[in-house]
Order: sequence, then C-alpha cells, then structure tokens
Amino acid sequence: MILQQKTLEKLRILINEETEYRTGPKLVAFFNNLGFNDSYSEDFPSRWVFTDEKLTKINGTSELSKCIIQLFNPLNFIGRYSKLDECIDDFNKFIAFDNWKVVRDGAIINFAKAAKISFEDTKTGSLEDDFLKKEFDEIRLDTLKLDNSLTEVLNIRLLEIKKCLIAEASLSVIFLCGSTLEGLLSGIANQNIRMYNTAATAPKKDGRVKSHHEWTLLNLIEVSCEVGYINEDVKKFSHSLRDFRNYIHPNEQIKNRFIPDQQTSKISWQVLKVAINQINKKVNNNSIS
Repeated sequence: MILQQKTLEKLRILINEETEYRTGPKLVAFFNNLGFNDSYSEDFPSRWVFTDEKLTKINGTSELSKCIIQLFNPLNFIGRYSKLDECIDDFNKFIAFDNWKVVRDGAIINFAKAAKISFEDTKTGSLEDDFLKKEFDEIRLDTLKLDNSLTEVLNIRLLEIKKCLIAEASLSVIFLCGSTLEGLLSGIANQNIRMYNTAATAPKKDGRVKSHHEWTLLNLIEVSCEVGYINEDVKKFSHSLRDFRNYIHPNEQIKNRFIPDQQTSKISWQVLKVAINQINKKVNNNSIS
C-alpha cells in the first residue's frame, strides 16, 4: 500500500491527536510496535516531524497497513466506538484517493478497494456557509461567571481580534482566536472539575485523568462537547481552528504551504463567537435549573 502525501498527513494527525493525544514516549512505543527500535530522549524532535519521518519510511511496505490497523484497533476505543467509526469515516475520505478504504467488522479492521469518488457532495460547503451566517447581538463573557482576572484578559483579546480583523491580519486573528478559545474552555473546565473529569473523553495517563493544566485544546474541545457546553458544529470547526493554530511554527506553515486569508480568519472568529454563545446558553440553563 502506497499513500499520497496528503493521506499521510491526515494519518499523522490521527495518530498524534485525533484518535488520542500521544506524547513523545507514546509515539515511540506506537512505532516500535511496527519494528522500529527508538527510545525517547531530550533531543526528541517535534511530534509532527517524528511521525512524518516514520510514516515516510513505512509507506509502500506491509508495516503501513499494520500501522493503520493498530491505530484503529477497537480495543483502544472501548466505550467510544462511535468515535472510532467517526475517525475511520474521516480517514476514508482521504485514502479513497489512493483507491482504498478502511472497513471495520466488529473487532476486525481490514481494507477494501474504494468505490468511485463522488464530487457532487456540497454538504461541507453548505455547512460552512450556514455556520458563518450565524449572527449574535453581542458577545458577553461576564455572564459566564469565570474568574474575574481571566474574564478581563479574554475581553482584551476579543478587542484585539476585532482590530486584527479590520487590519486583515489573518494569521494574528487565527492565533488569538485559538488561544482565547483554549482559555475560555479551560476556565469552564476548572469551574466544573467533576463533570469534566468523569467524561468518557477526559484524557488519561496511567489510568488516571490528567490534571487540567495538562489538557490540550483538543481535549478541551472533545470533553466540552461531550458534557454539553458546545455543540457538534462548534466541535467540528474548532478542530479546524486548532489545526490552523498549529501553524504558529513557521516550519509547519512552510511544509504545509498554509496561506491564511480573510475567509480563514472569519471562520476562526465565528468559531469563537458561536462557542461563547453556546456556553452562555448552557451556563444560563444551569442557573435556571
């Protein structure tokens, strides 16, 4: 099996973050199961670089199919099989261009030849259009009952985002929206520690839920959706914002040829606004009940 570069990039994201957040040591263990003999040390490269290098080496070999089967092993998704099927469906959109698809039959992961790709599906585009059309009278953080110092900092960032939008500083908008969303969700998580820690998608290490300061934006998005603070539409587009924010590293931006524009910054801003609106509704409903 030989995969195109775009498919390998999607596979890397699934391995590093989307199926679960894998730290450097976990990535070493993951690929050592495929015949490598690496060890984790202080000079470990970025997780993206490490995974890209390994996938490039096994592309075109039998180890690549073993890698995919290991990634989607249902044993690693006990209690969240819907997440597994979601990840498989997402990956199949990419691997279809390599004439393959991943098939799950109960606990068995296998491969089959992909059907003809349809280019008539406009659902994603319409979803994006509908999402961007949502409007709000105002964006309020004071009603979220967050820590006062956090609310003050987040409000300052909102003002700066608006200035960057006017100046068409798209990259700045993306970074500010991503960091503001992370601060917002982190604040909500810290107010609802028990709810967040008992969620099925709460990140764990050695069988115990990680301390909140160790949670990534990915973790915060997944759990916030599970417990009802944000809806599926925000979850979907928040992951796009999270991916955009990764380009704060110039080398990643160069490698992926990412050139942000006004549309990208508008999506990022809209993700943040809709998230604030949905969280406000959840907080107010909780107050009423």
